[in-house]
Amino acid sequence: MTTSVGIVGFRGYSGAELVHILERHSQVTPVLMEHRGDSAQDIRPRGAARHRTIPCTADAVAAEKLAVVFLATPPEVSMELTPGLLQAGSKVVDLSGAFRLRSAENYKRWYKEEHSQPELFKEAAYGLPEFCRERIKGARLVSNPGCYPTAANLAIKPLVAKGLIDRSAGIVCDGKSGVSGAGRKASLKTSFCEVTENFSAYSLLDHRHVPEVLMNSGLEEQEFSFSAQLIPIDRGILETIYFRGVDGLTGASIINTYEEFYQGEPFVRVYDEGVVPDLHAVQHTNFCDIGVKYDPATRRGIIVAAIDNLGKGAAGQAVQNMNLLLGYPEQEGLL
Repeated sequence: MTTSVGIVGFRGYSGAELVHILERHSQVTPVLMEHRGDSAQDIRPRGAARHRTIPCTADAVAAEKLAVVFLATPPEVSMELTPGLLQAGSKVVDLSGAFRLRSAENYKRWYKEEHSQPELFKEAAYGLPEFCRERIKGARLVSNPGCYPTAANLAIKPLVAKGLIDRSAGIVCDGKSGVSGAGRKASLKTSFCEVTENFSAYSLLDHRHVPEVLMNSGLEEQEFSFSAQLIPIDRGILETIYFRGVDGLTGASIINTYEEFYQGEPFVRVYDEGVVPDLHAVQHTNFCDIGVKYDPATRRGIIVAAIDNLGKGAAGQAVQNMNLLLGYPEQEGLL
């Protein structure tokens, strides 16, 4: 017997990645959930398995006894659907930013919209397992982190927590993402002719993912500068993070700090000192790879963190959270 789990938004890039991962998960059966009328045709080869599709209603969730529903939907859709899904007895893993920022005031500041379900902030667990594992296990609602903050927090927090960074000098995070991070909805900015042979920056200083880094790393806003850049590839995020170290810091002590912090963590990989990851190392995986180069003479340090924005940055991490919610091995379906 397997457990049935629902996927809303299964035609988007993150939703389709969820279907792909859950198809190889030994403990669950994915059920596709329609939430809008403009349903596209499901095109598959002859003989290929087709997943059951049900309407996205509380009655259908209760009838199917869905243990978890994934919401790969825009924030406003997640806000609309979440209360009914919880009432129907399902747990929810939301891949949007609807419940990440802990208050309606923060949401309005960074998302420029009113929040329609502020009462749910108090029970939404932030879904970064390396930091929030125990709270995730007991939650009904898990807010999957943004892709940029996942890499940034995993790279920055251990060094801030250990007091190894000179915070007065600030931290600069330069993030580069593949086009799938913008979602599947057609737009001029992400069309082929705009993206190919191009490289563009966007949302400078006011990207909506910035507060997630501040919340989890322990940094203040004035200590952290973030730039997001679109590169002409389909998937992957590479962040180059610049900082000043404290007196006496060495590259070896930085590596030791990461290894101690992430001992036993299945999805964080640390490189030898002076060796840094690239996107080929993490694409189509749930890994976050971290490498560091540090110069003690000038106290300048550079961290390179790489993830797949559809893997550890979205669907892979969502399945990691589902495994925690349902008591399955955390790596199931992901390794």
